Amino acid sequence: MRAVCWQGTNNVQVETVPDPKIINPRDAIVKITSTAICGSDLHLYDGFVPTMEQGDILGHEFMGEVVELGSAVHNLKVGDRVVVPFPIACGGCFFCKQKLTSLCDNSNPNAFMAEAIMGHSPAGLFGYSHMLGGYAGGQAEYVRVPFADVGPFKIPDGLADEQVLFLTDIFPTGYMAAENCDIQSGHIVAIWGCGPVAQFAIRSAYMLGAERVIAIDRVPERLQMAEQGGAEVLNFEKVDVGEALKEMTGGRGPDAVMDAVGMEAHGMGVEGLIDKAKQAVRLETDRPHVLRQAILACRKGGTVSIPGVYGGFVDSMPMGAAMNKGLTFKMGQTHVHRYLQTLLDRVQNGEIDPSFVITHRLPLEQAPHGYEIFKHKKDNCIKIVLKPGQAA
Repeated sequence: MRAVCWQGTNNVQVETVPDPKIINPRDAIVKITSTAICGSDLHLYDGFVPTMEQGDILGHEFMGEVVELGSAVHNLKVGDRVVVPFPIACGGCFFCKQKLTSLCDNSNPNAFMAEAIMGHSPAGLFGYSHMLGGYAGGQAEYVRVPFADVGPFKIPDGLADEQVLFLTDIFPTGYMAAENCDIQSGHIVAIWGCGPVAQFAIRSAYMLGAERVIAIDRVPERLQMAEQGGAEVLNFEKVDVGEALKEMTGGRGPDAVMDAVGMEAHGMGVEGLIDKAKQAVRLETDRPHVLRQAILACRKGGTVSIPGVYGGFVDSMPMGAAMNKGLTFKMGQTHVHRYLQTLLDRVQNGEIDPSFVITHRLPLEQAPHGYEIFKHKKDNCIKIVLKPGQAA
């Protein structure tokens, strides 16, 4: 089969690799009909996530048709059309029973690697380093899905791939990030970043009752899409974000703030240069400029929600501000399984058509080009869907 393979920093190639096989009775093989490039994939592309190996198959946002089943999978049949959550969950451990599926105790066979850095291991993830399981991802023609009696979610007839593909990651991620804001009637939410996750977070915040959403970025097409979702927007290259948020909230600050950027935030001035230099020589692994700014901007007693991915260690965090302002932090990889039916219902009810975020549709063979334009924000690129089997 053909698959998108990581070859090193800023280097992915589409290669012919062996077809996946059933290796456990709870496995399924899914023929991919649509897959996507995620902002989190850029952290791999940029070389900031350890334990990647040459030839690793990328991709954790994918859906398709079941073509083969292990003997222990009885809730699916060949021909079922499914979306597959990006965290892999066993369904039976303490965390899965609490619906904290991205913290599954049993799906990461390389848990010892994650434990060395994090103390405990989260769930295994598709296509996201050997530290998080070493699983082949879904930017491919086929994928092996472990624990297939738990993960794949059947899609009813009448819905196009593009309406449901993002149930695998970015729609639930934006929704959980908004839910973590503990939104109450009249609340103002400020969101740093206007990438795909943030676009869903903006719309989810309104679904959950926010009165106003303020979105912060510098890329014109992303700011425009945020405005189309109802957000007020700030270009951080043109305004002092902290002062602007005070002015827009009567001096109190937003009730909740969200870091939808994560480890590769672009800082301004000396602080940004220092972060880049420290990250380059691994004196810190992540650039937390946005997180610092969000903590300082949040109102007293407010909530900090962090859907942006962080991989290791950060410097110069204003913990004094966080403690003395009495802030609540909520964060984590998304418990996708928990939200699938709720968000599918919203799609079916016409509350949202998730395909709004797609700007580019490419054959799988053009994935290297897709990574380049996505990383460098060329051609007004916000979200790319890849189609295996489509002619290049």
